[in-house]
Amino acid sequence: MSTFGQFLRVTTYGESHCPSVGCIVDNFPPGVPVSEEMLQPQITRRRPGQSSITTPRNEADLVSIQSGVEGGLTLGTPIAMTVKNQDQRPGDYKGSTMKQYPRPSHADFTYLEKYGVRASSGGGRSSARETIGRVAAGALCEHYLKLAHGIEIVAWVSSVGNIHHIPPTPEYPATSHNPKFLDLISTVTRETVDKTVVRCPDPEVAAKMEQCIADFRDRQDSIGGTVTCVIRNVPTGLGEPVFDKLEASLAHAMLSIPATKGFEVGSGFEGTEIPGSSHNDMFIRNPVTEVDSRTGFAKPKLTTATNNSGGIQGGITNGAPIFFRVAFKPPATIGLPQQTVTFEGETDGVLENKGRHDPCVVPRAVPIVEAMASICILDALLMQGGRKMAARAL
Repeated sequence: MSTFGQFLRVTTYGESHCPSVGCIVDNFPPGVPVSEEMLQPQITRRRPGQSSITTPRNEADLVSIQSGVEGGLTLGTPIAMTVKNQDQRPGDYKGSTMKQYPRPSHADFTYLEKYGVRASSGGGRSSARETIGRVAAGALCEHYLKLAHGIEIVAWVSSVGNIHHIPPTPEYPATSHNPKFLDLISTVTRETVDKTVVRCPDPEVAAKMEQCIADFRDRQDSIGGTVTCVIRNVPTGLGEPVFDKLEASLAHAMLSIPATKGFEVGSGFEGTEIPGSSHNDMFIRNPVTEVDSRTGFAKPKLTTATNNSGGIQGGITNGAPIFFRVAFKPPATIGLPQQTVTFEGETDGVLENKGRHDPCVVPRAVPIVEAMASICILDALLMQGGRKMAARAL
């Protein structure tokens, strides 16, 4: 399906080499000041051609609002946004071998099996080009979350290959216990993240990551990595048990991003290696309990001394920062010759990809992760807001 969300509905459209890509956002709140200039920075952060370690495809990726906004304010009606594909090269994919052979670890074969037809160039809907619509919608949602509720969402590259920003240590086997990590999720900003082309907030580690990606690029190969994201100032009570717990919605959102292969929230997989006595988040009195004048939300009377839960307990937010990590596999398109077989299964062959590609997707995945997080949180917030409004009417 090409639509995500329960109340807030985001539908994306477009293929890698068609005339345009974009989205329609339905049930977005009315009266919100919005402009293309407000949304463009996030789309620019996702665009190709940013540095020597990203694909050389040169797209301006300028967003155009088509409907749902008038006089600089949202109308409450569907908001359509589009971005033109200007540097499309479908000819890169139309050589005889590209037509005959499925590319290893791409969706060429599975799309053909599902639909009986497939896009002839660039992976079609399975291309990361589809994520432009997500980022446009996410930028819109994030703008509202910040304006109306003071919610902040920041993602960064936490590993490339075996190079980790803050790895587990014998003293802190769960990163969620590490004071350096806890300080990071409280203070990290996009400005700090964007100071390096690899989007890691530690310049020394970022330099190692950048060199690692460059080495794989020069070998016509690729490498994977992880992106960590924190969501701050989230009110309590968001999430819809039991099947739409907030972490389940976030997992759905993140694992729908191209090239993702793993998701964990809070202590994640590392938390399985420590005892419950160390993992449990003990409740304490919240020293700050006043009502936020901007949002009308009262701070909860309780908070937790630690945050191994990653801000979510029982599928519902507890007011602590939400943090999670997403794993991205090495890009499937590489320049090295690869053994494959024709779609008919009749002839073995060697495929050498000629299309442009990223040697590592994680630097450009950062704004995509932020976008999907924004969509998830606004969807949950609108659902909880409806519940509270219904209760107040009694």
